[in-house]
Amino acid sequence: MRGRFIVLEGADGVGKSTQSRLIADWIRFNNVEAIETREPGGTPYGVRIRAILLDQVEPLDARSEALLMAADRAHHLAELVRPALERGDWVISDRHVPSSLVYQGVARGLGVDEVASVNKWATAGTEPDLVVVLDLPDSEVDARREGRGGASDRLELEGDEFHASVRRAYRDLAVKRGWELVDASGEQAEVAERVIALVEARLGRPTPP
Repeated sequence: MRGRFIVLEGADGVGKSTQSRLIADWIRFNNVEAIETREPGGTPYGVRIRAILLDQVEPLDARSEALLMAADRAHHLAELVRPALERGDWVISDRHVPSSLVYQGVARGLGVDEVASVNKWATAGTEPDLVVVLDLPDSEVDARREGRGGASDRLELEGDEFHASVRRAYRDLAVKRGWELVDASGEQAEVAERVIALVEARLGRPTPP
């Protein structure tokens, strides 16, 4: 039996990494292997691409950014995601194609359709079974970002309007593309309950292959 491919999305600071861990724990509790990964950076090559994408010193134009993301994604799917799914594992990825549509397609102004076309070729037909967008009020996201201290990478250095456009794009594209929007406010355990309930409703409870 093929595994399942779940993607967690949302603006910086909404809690994707924590929810990835909690969902993986729930999957393992059901005696199914869970693979936690991220884009970019889910493979050794991806770690190197991630360093280029987030470098604060060397400038990178929007088109190059989009192509590097797509290259990382193609390698990530080939080397990690598809083999795991074929084994019957469940894969939880912190970011995937939706991030490119939002960050490069909308916030960078390249166009959603153009970025989607590049990623359609890069992903070669592999689609997530479920895309979950974690959503918070703008004021709470801003507070979480400020609570982290100084910006740690090039994207975090972007201005408030850039990050606001990212949040608007996630909400807009979630409706247009069938992504599931989940309230990420409250304690992380409460958020996990919402996400897990959604996963069960859409994909069923994990069962060993």
